[in-house]
Amino acid sequence: MTRSAIQLYTLRNVDCPFTEVLELVADAGFDGVEFAYRVTEAEADDVLATLEETGLDVAGAHVGIDRLEDDFEETVAYYDELGVEHVVVPWLDAEHFASAEAVEAAAARLAKLVDDLAERGMTLHYHNHDHEYTDLDGRTGFDAFLDGTEIPIELDLGLALAAGDDPVARLRALGERSRLVHLKDYDVDAGESVPVGEGDLDLAGIADAVADNDSEWLIYEYEGADPLASLERAADRTNDLV
Repeated sequence: MTRSAIQLYTLRNVDCPFTEVLELVADAGFDGVEFAYRVTEAEADDVLATLEETGLDVAGAHVGIDRLEDDFEETVAYYDELGVEHVVVPWLDAEHFASAEAVEAAAARLAKLVDDLAERGMTLHYHNHDHEYTDLDGRTGFDAFLDGTEIPIELDLGLALAAGDDPVARLRALGERSRLVHLKDYDVDAGESVPVGEGDLDLAGIADAVADNDSEWLIYEYEGADPLASLERAADRTNDLV
């Protein structure tokens, strides 16, 4: 069964302690959180206590590839303490999708982390943006990456749409590789992230694809201003889709 979560990057600028951010998320009605950035502001024991008090579960964590490669033991120990099972590399620079050779090298780089994390009981995922959609002799860099790996993909629906992809068709093609899905609605004409339900995503089609794929988490993200103003509505709409 798919559950609802929020990518905490959405609330990166909310002016209150991190544990209070978690309380806001729980009050809005989300089932879980995906960590990014600010989680390190609080002591792990305080985060765990707040998760227990609020009933929130951990959908995963965005962790930069350099941190995983340069400080693997400490990084994995930290996120393991927080109960993270799904580790998501949130970004690879555009240069990694500029050629078939670059894509192959990026895939090999991630493959090593897949094996290392698997030994710790964790799964590595990759989160796309739109710069993966380079033209490599008739196919995109993203397609080349997908063909060259078996890594689960946390598909950012809005950024896929921004790149000219069909998010519903892409979800269906990913199948079991779409264990985590980023629900970022997007206004194509304005070229910006918008609260869910206010953009151009085919929400009904996405709900069907997520259900058919048996994805674990549908994770709301919004990059715009004043995310608190639409937080409860976003939780309701995300929950309606799962």
